[in-house]
Amino acid sequence: MKSLSQVSANSVWKIAALAILVWGASATATAQTARIQTSSLDHLAAKASESVDVNIDESLMQLAAKVFNSKDPDEAKVKHLVSGLKGIYVKVFEFEKEGEYVVADLESIRSQLRGPGWNKIVNVRSKKEGSVDVYLMTSGSQVLGLAVLAVDAKEIAVVNILGNIDLERLSALEGQFGVPDLSIEKPKRKN
Repeated sequence: MKSLSQVSANSVWKIAALAILVWGASATATAQTARIQTSSLDHLAAKASESVDVNIDESLMQLAAKVFNSKDPDEAKVKHLVSGLKGIYVKVFEFEKEGEYVVADLESIRSQLRGPGWNKIVNVRSKKEGSVDVYLMTSGSQVLGLAVLAVDAKEIAVVNILGNIDLERLSALEGQFGVPDLSIEKPKRKN
């Protein structure tokens, strides 16, 4: 076995290049996932008067699509809504009074949404009603996911939907699977 001093410079460069390739591949894979990690908010559940935590991954989405009866109009509608989606993740915290969370609690979420692939498409600010930010993650012309961060003095809501998203489908998901009312207007049909 060679000692460390006997390892050639060429071997060191090969090892360094391999390490850079592995790191680059894992960074690219992490950067291109539309799944927002929300575990940094878990500590707020103890302070909240109400909390919602919905985690529906791709396998549950597929199972739901199989369970719904295509002949029943309501079930067919839900089946259509979930087809093509890869996951729905929702965290909502409602507090009795203001000041139960600090802006720093949201930094982990916001930093992920500043990452590669995410584009802010809606930004609403109101001194009375808080803020709503809507982000899309795209890769070329493909939509990989959507994230909504809605915050006011007594509530935090994070909605993360994975898969190909369109506004008509998203507006139909309001009130389903724990997705709160996001006040999304349906696209107007052209006459």
